[in-house]
Amino acid sequence: MSKKIVFATHNEYKLKEVAEMLSPAFDVLGLNDIGCTEDIEETEDTLEGNAFLKAAYVFEKYNLNCFSDDTGLEVTALDGAPGVYSARYAGQGRDSNDNMDKLLANLKVKSDRSAQFRTVIALIINGERYQFDGIVKGHVAKDKRGTNGFGYDPIFVPEGNDKAFAELGNEVKNQISHRARATQKLIDFLSTHEI
Repeated sequence: MSKKIVFATHNEYKLKEVAEMLSPAFDVLGLNDIGCTEDIEETEDTLEGNAFLKAAYVFEKYNLNCFSDDTGLEVTALDGAPGVYSARYAGQGRDSNDNMDKLLANLKVKSDRSAQFRTVIALIINGERYQFDGIVKGHVAKDKRGTNGFGYDPIFVPEGNDKAFAELGNEVKNQISHRARATQKLIDFLSTHEI
């Protein structure tokens, strides 16, 4: 029988991606599944801070073991921007196309297009806190490519590939992505700890 754990997200794409990675050992519930309709505001200025803020909110309010993540695209030529502000880079609307358009415009005159995706997963089990990081290096393409994935996937090309995340498909992406790397560390941890 699979164990239940909450992933503090309303993002159905992320929930599906992570649930596939944790299946069949874990039944991953999203915020909607536990009746949490609030939008937990990300008010911290680091990925780590935001990840723990969301996990702590769920643990304290619902008394459920929970993990949360925050991910940022860190572009070398932009001093690590958009980073912690990746989801709202072009404004509070959290529109992926607007975010990508702004990033591509800001990189137009830059020769260095190197970047990395970084995911931080914060886990709270029985009040104990744990952190897992995942990084994938690559570069920002000059235009949008592919239809799979979400966020910046159409413009991020991971190292060792000539295709953007959005062209690779979920099966390949789930093996090499920043979230996959952080999630694998989470899986390794959960497989050796009782929850």
